[in-house]
Amino acid sequence: MKSLNTAATFALVLMVFYLLNVGEALILPLMVAVTLWYLINVLANAFARIPLVSGLPNGIRLTASVLTFMMLVWALGNFLSGSIDEVIEVIPTYQANLVLRLEHIPFMELLSIEPDSGGLIATVGNWLDLPQIAAVMVGSFTSLLASSGLILIYIGFLFVEQGNFDAKITNLVANGDKEKQLRQIVSTIKDDIQKYISIKLFTSSVTGLLSYTFLRIVEVDFAGVWGLLIFLLNFIPTVGSIVATIFPALIALAQSDGYSLFLLVLIGIGVLQICIGNILEPRLMGNSFNLSPLVILLNLGLWSYIWGIVGMFLCVPFLIIITIVLSYFPGTRAIAVMLSSDGQVRAPPESMLASFSLDSSMNTANLLSKADAASDLTK
Repeated sequence: MKSLNTAATFALVLMVFYLLNVGEALILPLMVAVTLWYLINVLANAFARIPLVSGLPNGIRLTASVLTFMMLVWALGNFLSGSIDEVIEVIPTYQANLVLRLEHIPFMELLSIEPDSGGLIATVGNWLDLPQIAAVMVGSFTSLLASSGLILIYIGFLFVEQGNFDAKITNLVANGDKEKQLRQIVSTIKDDIQKYISIKLFTSSVTGLLSYTFLRIVEVDFAGVWGLLIFLLNFIPTVGSIVATIFPALIALAQSDGYSLFLLVLIGIGVLQICIGNILEPRLMGNSFNLSPLVILLNLGLWSYIWGIVGMFLCVPFLIIITIVLSYFPGTRAIAVMLSSDGQVRAPPESMLASFSLDSSMNTANLLSKADAASDLTK
């Protein structure tokens, strides 16, 4: 029986991932909408901490956060529309210069590799296909813009339903104890996701601004675009920081005549990434999430395969939610332990849910009995 349950669970997981892949056109805009809706609420909560704004009604703060978010998106769109055409126009020249620089790397003769024989140079040149990389990024951005109407509809319905979430939780479970446990899980997920997004937003902004300043000082072309790209890439775990270090260095190599600017940018951006990503960010996050780096990397590859670049941005929040939920149930706690970095999960053993059913029949029965009692009193 246990083997059948395991097989059924495994088949269910495979089916879920299959549906996520097949239904990407419908489900991905919903996930993006949920993310944006959550960010708007986080911004509204941030406004509530400002002394002059804290006394205002929640609806006004929420409206202000929506307007602020729309202004940020508008400013970002204007910046990209003004710069992306110029970057795409010059990318083929960068690609040709990059291959030329690689062909004349000083230590290439020591490796006994002939520059004109193809081999390693051809492979590296094909791998570092800047026009193809730019096309993939622009394609992902364009697909999101194409789904913007559906995303806005989802966000609108989420705000309409937002006021009913609390009542739904109350009527979803069978008794007060289970309601308290469910609210604890929801609160833990909310706090962890909010902390992760806030810290990543802060550290990525600092990294992007410092990188932009550094690239402007050393006169790298399109420093604003690469600073914005570094900001966005830092939301992608592990791989994003590596790409955010190598990509500007390759651009510096492609635009210069020698290798000094390449080494300067590689070292400069690399030092920024190490100081912020390996020193500042871990100090701010502490042991709050306690996720295994190997699991994060595998999770990154999985969501990249399912939803591409957008999946890379969403993979860590998904992993945080899954780990928290699994830690509260005895049957899945072992999986949460395996997903953690040191075996310590957020839910202590005494708070685990031995049996939990989302059944409101007991609440319905209580309401009916109260209604009958009130009817008898009326009679």
